[in-house]
Amino acid sequence: MNRTASGETTYNLGFLWCICLVAAMGGLLFGYDWVVIGGAKPFYEPFFDIGSSEFMQAWAMSSALFGCLIGAVVSGMLSDRFGRKRLLILAGLLFIVSALGTALAEGFSAFNLYRIIGGVGIGLASNLSPMYIAEIAPAGLRGRFVSINQLTIVIGILLAQSINLWIARPVPTIEQLRLLNSTDDAIVVAYGGSETFDLEKARTDAKAITDPAIYEMLSAKFPEMVVPRPLDELLSETDRKAIKKEREVEDKAIMAAYIEQTWNGRVGWRWMFAAETVFAALFFLLMFFVPESPRWLVKNGNPQTAERILTRIGGAEHAVLELGDIQATLAGDSARKTNYAELLEPRLKRVLGLGVFLAVFQQWCGINVIFNYAQEVFQAAGFGVSDVMFSIVITGIANLLFTFVAIYTVDRLGRRALMLFGAGGLCGIYAAVGAGYYFNVGGVLMVALIVAAIACYAMSLAPITWVVISEIFPNRIRGAAMSVAVSMLWIGCITLTFSFPKLNSLLGPAGAFWLYGFICAIGFLVIFRTLPETKGKSLEAIERELVD
Repeated sequence: MNRTASGETTYNLGFLWCICLVAAMGGLLFGYDWVVIGGAKPFYEPFFDIGSSEFMQAWAMSSALFGCLIGAVVSGMLSDRFGRKRLLILAGLLFIVSALGTALAEGFSAFNLYRIIGGVGIGLASNLSPMYIAEIAPAGLRGRFVSINQLTIVIGILLAQSINLWIARPVPTIEQLRLLNSTDDAIVVAYGGSETFDLEKARTDAKAITDPAIYEMLSAKFPEMVVPRPLDELLSETDRKAIKKEREVEDKAIMAAYIEQTWNGRVGWRWMFAAETVFAALFFLLMFFVPESPRWLVKNGNPQTAERILTRIGGAEHAVLELGDIQATLAGDSARKTNYAELLEPRLKRVLGLGVFLAVFQQWCGINVIFNYAQEVFQAAGFGVSDVMFSIVITGIANLLFTFVAIYTVDRLGRRALMLFGAGGLCGIYAAVGAGYYFNVGGVLMVALIVAAIACYAMSLAPITWVVISEIFPNRIRGAAMSVAVSMLWIGCITLTFSFPKLNSLLGPAGAFWLYGFICAIGFLVIFRTLPETKGKSLEAIERELVD
């Protein structure tokens, strides 16, 4: 064993960083593939002519989710049979196929087929990347190395947002198009003769961003494309809502017709998906140079190769001790077989139930609602944010910065402390956010609360959940148990995504946030009562504590 003068084990950190960063690229592709569709949405919808169908729009946005579920379900059985490395290589290949296929798709069915293929890749990577890192990292460093996977997910999200912003060419707003097609008198009536409104500047700005050829086609196709007159104050509320709805439908039709003719609508959105190929190909190639998980090798009858890998990580004595500990938990031929029925044994049901609860709780804590609701929150705060990218960047930066906090603290403060902090912190923040909506509070306070919620999640539940579920399951059934937990995580994500609009409609934003706060309170109690501290313990020691 490599030891310092004080007797502490020294590890080959260069080797560990290299292999863990390569494995964590699965998380980067997970984040990129998950978010890229949001930036492409305004441009592929006119191309496929699905702007008038809410179902088609929802299917395009969520088809990858079903692929995620498929990937997570099969990952356990396949990874226990073929190894973590081979399945991660397969995930890289699926990301390449999905990126190219989606970018080249000419039909809507093909588009969604390749999105599902990418989703399978996400399902595999979301399960196997943290599990592989947990199985290869030393006990004292495991938390920070597994947390790197969450960091790469966040980087992948920001990468997709940045590439989308870089590829997309400027598009005029519907107000600018209507402005160019209106007379001065109509504009004065529409804007009420506001002294702050500069007509010449507004027209100049609109012309600078509008394609003349497309505008001429549009003005001929939509002669009613003029600034709307203010609504008569004598109209009933029902009539006002009906008129506003008609205008919204008309606005969408005009914008779709414009975008369809632009470079964004014909080609640009394709490059957003195609750009992922570079990162997917790099991940695919580099995974060939990464060693297999030593614990999987021992389980499948190859302790010699496992010993060589462990020796490279921490020296010969470290390898002998680790190998003996691993073999002790895998005694017997039955350990080589993946048996899902074993998960129902009383001594395993408790730890499986804990893993499933934590996986679902990570989704049902409501943070995805925060991300989806961020634009409205910033606009309500009085910042005049018309571009959704602005709010995404602010929340994305907070997400990234506080993920570094998690990496720094996970092996110092421990998993249990950070999970309790995340659940309790979000409960309190959601209570304040709900109160803010209830009492119509805006301004900087609401913005600060939203950023605080994202920061709290980024340094606790987001990365630490992956750390915990990658280390609490026994060696012999880790692949199967992880696939069950991650599958439930994706089911939780799907149900959250589809239930929020209805919850928001029934309860209002205040009630919805209070509901998620209540869920976080339940999560806090369950974590407090059932989650042991796993900081600094080997996977085998954790297994003996939780199962034996």
